[in-house]
Amino acid sequence: MADSRPLSPHLSIWKWRVHMATSIFHRVSGNALAFAGLTLFAWWLAAAATSKEAYDSFAAVAGSPVGWIVWVGLSWTFFQHLMSGIRHLLMDSGWGYALGTSKMTATWVFAGAIALTAAFWAVFILFGPGLG
Repeated sequence: MADSRPLSPHLSIWKWRVHMATSIFHRVSGNALAFAGLTLFAWWLAAAATSKEAYDSFAAVAGSPVGWIVWVGLSWTFFQHLMSGIRHLLMDSGWGYALGTSKMTATWVFAGAIALTAAFWAVFILFGPGLG
């Protein structure tokens, strides 16, 4: 009996498009910011409130090469979610539903997130606190 039930054809007929990827990345980035961002923020607060040794441990991990990869990834996730949220806000106002406009703004989300991430880290490295 289970073999006679029809299957949803969505996986066989839908093709990946940039606006679909933008929507999926918006959801994933929101969850990543909530989980990873809040976890790191809580760790930082707990380390700062506990002792110098605890804070030094946090700083050592945060300043390691893996820590830098996490920070850059988290900042890209933030800007991806921000740009996608702006796109959704514009679409909620009724603008941007035409197929060409939707594809264009979805592409801008990815390009804008990369550009903002690069600009953020360039400013941080040039004008931010010491890296050592």
